[in-house]
Amino acid sequence: MRAIFLADAHLHHPGDANYRLLLEFIRSLQGTTTTLCILGDLFDFRVGLPALAFPEQEPLLKALEELHAFGTRLIYLEGNHDFHLGADLGSRLEAEVHPGPVQLELQGKQVFLCHGDLINRADWRYRLLHRTLRNPLTLRFGRLLPAAVVQGLRSRLQHTSKQRYSRDRKRWDYSVMIRSYAASIRAQGAQALVLGHFHQPFIDQQDDFTLVSLGDWISHYSYAELVDGSFRLLTYPA
Repeated sequence: MRAIFLADAHLHHPGDANYRLLLEFIRSLQGTTTTLCILGDLFDFRVGLPALAFPEQEPLLKALEELHAFGTRLIYLEGNHDFHLGADLGSRLEAEVHPGPVQLELQGKQVFLCHGDLINRADWRYRLLHRTLRNPLTLRFGRLLPAAVVQGLRSRLQHTSKQRYSRDRKRWDYSVMIRSYAASIRAQGAQALVLGHFHQPFIDQQDDFTLVSLGDWISHYSYAELVDGSFRLLTYPA
C-alpha cells in the first residue's frame, strides 16, 4: 500500500514549471497509489462560487479524475487559498473534502492531517479573516456578486497573503511552532502529523510518532510517502 501527501503547489497556469511537474507526477501515480492526500493550496486561488470559472485548472483536475478512475482514494483538505470546495471538487472528483483538520487511520496508523494555517494562535488577524471567509453568510453573499467583483477580491487576497507570509516569517519561528503543535497532537493519541502551509520540508521521527512538514511544489517539489506504515519525505523528480 502506498499513500502520497502533498501541499502548496499554488498552481497558476499550465505552462508554469511547477504545474507541468505536478501534472507529470500525478499521472505517474496511476496504478501505484492507493491514497492521495492533498493538504491545501493546490491552486493559488479556488473558491466554490458559481460566478467563477477556472479553465487553467482543468488539466490538473482531469489528471485527478483519471487517477481516481484507476482506484486511488482522493482526500482533499482545504487551505487558505482554496475553500468552499465540497460541492465543487467533492462531487466532481469523488474526493473526500475536509474544510479543516482530520484524523484518519491510514495503514494502521492514526494520522492527523491539517493544512496548518490555523496553528499560529497568536495571529489573530488571520484567524479572524479565516472565520469571515468561511462563514456561510459570506458564501451566500459571494454567490450574489458579479464575477468581476469576485476576481477583484481574489487579486487583493492573493497580494495580501504574499505580503503577510513574507512579514510573518521574520516575526515567528515556524519550525518551533510546528514542533510545538506536533507535541499537542501526539498527546491526543495521534501517531503522525502531516501538514503544509509553511513551505518548509522536514521530517521528525520520534519513537512512535512522526512529524512531516510537506514543503511545497514551488521551489522544493517535495512530498511525503507512506508505505507499510513508514513515512519518507521525497522530492520530484528524485
